[in-house]
Amino acid sequence: MPLFREEHIAADLVGRLARLDYPRSQLDVILILEAQDDTTRKALAQAALPRWMRVIEVPNGPVTTKPRAMNYALKFARGDIIGIYDAEDSPAPDQIARIVAHFAAAPDKVACLQGILDFYNPKANWLSRCFTIEYATWFRVVLPGLARLGFAIPLGGTTVFFRREALEAVGGWDAHNVTEDADLGVRLARHGYVTELVPVVTREEANNRPWAWVRQRSRWLKGYMITWGVHMRSPRRLLRELGPWKFLGVQLIFLSAFMQFLLAPVLWSYWLVLAGWTAPLPAGVSLGALLGLFLMAEAVSILVSIAAVIRSPHKGLLPWVPTLFLYFPLATLAVYKAAWELLSNPFYWDKTCHGKSAPDHDGADIPEDPSA
Repeated sequence: MPLFREEHIAADLVGRLARLDYPRSQLDVILILEAQDDTTRKALAQAALPRWMRVIEVPNGPVTTKPRAMNYALKFARGDIIGIYDAEDSPAPDQIARIVAHFAAAPDKVACLQGILDFYNPKANWLSRCFTIEYATWFRVVLPGLARLGFAIPLGGTTVFFRREALEAVGGWDAHNVTEDADLGVRLARHGYVTELVPVVTREEANNRPWAWVRQRSRWLKGYMITWGVHMRSPRRLLRELGPWKFLGVQLIFLSAFMQFLLAPVLWSYWLVLAGWTAPLPAGVSLGALLGLFLMAEAVSILVSIAAVIRSPHKGLLPWVPTLFLYFPLATLAVYKAAWELLSNPFYWDKTCHGKSAPDHDGADIPEDPSA
């Protein structure tokens, strides 16, 4: 569990991890601190850590990133299965037991298991509602669809578990990538390993302050740009290692992640038609047909989100699904911030502060069984 300036959440994370229903003698929880992070260190000193939790400090280095911290801590980890949680996470109590059982029954080529992420504060405000809908869509519809198509899975940064030997075989995490999780998913696929999705849930805090949301999303989008650029340095090699189908998947997943927001202002410009502007269109393309295509795409997006919310414990969010068209433009601001940082400061980790929004109610941070 990598921590950095998490003094507001330190006490809660100890209590949430203590809910894990797994033999303590076989559980090794490592809290990873940066050497200069005195505030989190003081908070943990007051939290009375149990014996099965320990702190490892990462010495100062050229970059201060989550993947660098995890690479350092991996050398001290004792487990055969390596799992990652974020500071604000609240995993289901039976989660570790189910992960261990899944790995035990799976073939050796299954190197990674990805769980479902959800939020414990979806009702905090409009932004948290939309964020919850977006996560439900990604983890309950889109990722399972990508897995069924046989594409390389862009991993999430938490509730993800690895066979240790496979993680070490691919060289661990890229210390300079600010979405080390997505990059690692592609590298596992390039080495012939398989990622499977498992119906285990972790709830965390929805980032629901507008500028903080933009900063976090800009880091993710910058990381997707970096990941695509790194793996496409040698397209022929990538094609040879992944095969044509997975190679196509990398283009669809990563290019679409940031290009849709980079090009969004072009789409918005067509609303000027209502003010009398004549849009420049290729020969043979009518404005009506283009408008119909845009509306159909929006309708499909709404239907997918509705299906995702129905599969989640947050069915009360269904009336908010149509408001996503006001939510995603924030990502356009984020993608241009990401593009600027890609040129000016590519390894900068724009830190997301946690502990700013409490669970909606007592027990909201305890995940429900998604199969129930």
